[in-house]
Amino acid sequence: MALMQDNVVKLSSGIHFVSGIDTDAGKTVCTGWLARALLRCGRRVATMKLVQTGCGDYSPDIRLHRRLMGVTLPEDEEGITAPELFTYPASPHLAAKIDGRPIDLAHLIDCANKLAESYDVVLVEGAGGLAVPLTDNLLTVDFACAQNWPFVFVTSGRLGSINHAVLSLEALQRRGAELSAVIFNQCNPMPDATIEEDTREYMKRYCFSRFPQALWLECPVFAPDEIG
Repeated sequence: MALMQDNVVKLSSGIHFVSGIDTDAGKTVCTGWLARALLRCGRRVATMKLVQTGCGDYSPDIRLHRRLMGVTLPEDEEGITAPELFTYPASPHLAAKIDGRPIDLAHLIDCANKLAESYDVVLVEGAGGLAVPLTDNLLTVDFACAQNWPFVFVTSGRLGSINHAVLSLEALQRRGAELSAVIFNQCNPMPDATIEEDTREYMKRYCFSRFPQALWLECPVFAPDEIG
């Protein structure tokens, strides 16, 4: 597992699915940061929000990605990068029920594949953690696994994150999923530096031993005006 941030360039081409320990793991900031780092390495990069809930006619997560990336993409205007928007701030399966329309899974796949035709790397950010239901019968992790998308997993140093991260990574192992990178999110520094540092070192050792092929990356702290 690579430690240096310069190794972001080693992230393989294609579609990667970004998930994390929970809803507040920092996936959106980490996705935007990773996309920016890849752009600076000369890669062509697009990001996509699989499903956005609690919004109107645009995806705030995509807007944050673009702010961090410092670019605009024509596919944003076409709705390809945020194909499913729902008004109620809930799990996708519930938000879809409340809005009275199902999630079009085939359309999600089609949008991701269209982006992959034009960009070296496509980062598809999920909603919440791996086990968030897209429908009553389909978990997010199983949807991504069915597409054979490698996973980028976001964790942090807050108390409890080791438990959430280990359970999530074990779920990927059981499904035979590929883990392409783990991002340790530092954009919201923890109040207890002792816990944060121990968590970082524990998760490094855990990932080194079980996922030696994956990149270990650390998302830095951003100034408030950078992330809004």
